[in-house]
Amino acid sequence: MTISEGSKLPEAVLLQVGDNGPEQVDLAAKLAGRKVVIFAVPGAYTGVCTTAHVPSFVRSKAKFDEKGVDEIICISVNDPFVMKAWGEVTGAAEAGITMLADAESTFTTAIGMGFTAPPVGLINRSARYAMLVEDGVVKVLHREASPGQCEISGGEAMLDAI
Repeated sequence: MTISEGSKLPEAVLLQVGDNGPEQVDLAAKLAGRKVVIFAVPGAYTGVCTTAHVPSFVRSKAKFDEKGVDEIICISVNDPFVMKAWGEVTGAAEAGITMLADAESTFTTAIGMGFTAPPVGLINRSARYAMLVEDGVVKVLHREASPGQCEISGGEAMLDAI
């Protein structure tokens, strides 16, 4: 399945680090009855992800709140410990952005957003994208043509689209 606007997202279990260690997050339950922006990056601590993509959502978080977005979620094919640490380093955690790990690339693969780039060590990772999801249905979807770009998937571009 490759998602598109109008698609219902498949059920998925992602991971985050909570007070007692790794916790499962039921994505369908998290999205039910809510307006959520999800953006995905090829890898935590990588160049464009750290210097452009996450910062674009940190600096625009208040404007998403004004538009009635209930939550912003960042997903990466990394482990939950890396996502927690990266959220702290980038200021995403302090801004209120939820950092979720798709450790086995299950969700990423299910929605047709996987890619592999062996020359740079990115195996079974996520394409760079952002989407607005309402009650589990994709309303706006912006996928970058290249994982090294962050133009249409950045925070400001998503704000303009909604």
